[in-house]
Amino acid sequence: MNITKRNYFFKYLLLFILIVGIFSLSIFEQNTDMNLNTSSSNGLSNKKIGWGIKRNDNHEQPDVGSENKKVLENNNGICLGNKDKKFIYLTFDEGYEAGYTNKILETLKNNQVKAAFFITAHYVNSQPDIVKQMINEGHIVGNHTPKSLMSINLKIEKV
Repeated sequence: MNITKRNYFFKYLLLFILIVGIFSLSIFEQNTDMNLNTSSSNGLSNKKIGWGIKRNDNHEQPDVGSENKKVLENNNGICLGNKDKKFIYLTFDEGYEAGYTNKILETLKNNQVKAAFFITAHYVNSQPDIVKQMINEGHIVGNHTPKSLMSINLKIEKV
């Protein structure tokens, strides 16, 4: 093969690799660059605050701190529930699917029970259909950790 043909071959090979690379990147970004529809965040502060409770020995509800209490009240959040009324809050930590969630959702639906599922970014990305089902069936879907859902953008809408 002469030098001119070899140069054309390498130019076309390089162009082919470049096109395949760009195509692969665009497909990857389409799968990960969707929008997560959450409550409106207009006007919400990005100030970091610590989260925790201060336990006590007098059989009273723990103290969540004045700043956390203010954030919860301003956003209709629930942390400790009502100390005068007895409720059970059923929650699930959904980090990685172990194969039980569909059965859990079926059992909850059959018994007309709502629960809260706290999910990670990995779970949203790996199980979007299950997350949509949680939302569509009226369950609460919350963020498992402060940073886990900040880096993803998955569009989940109630159908």
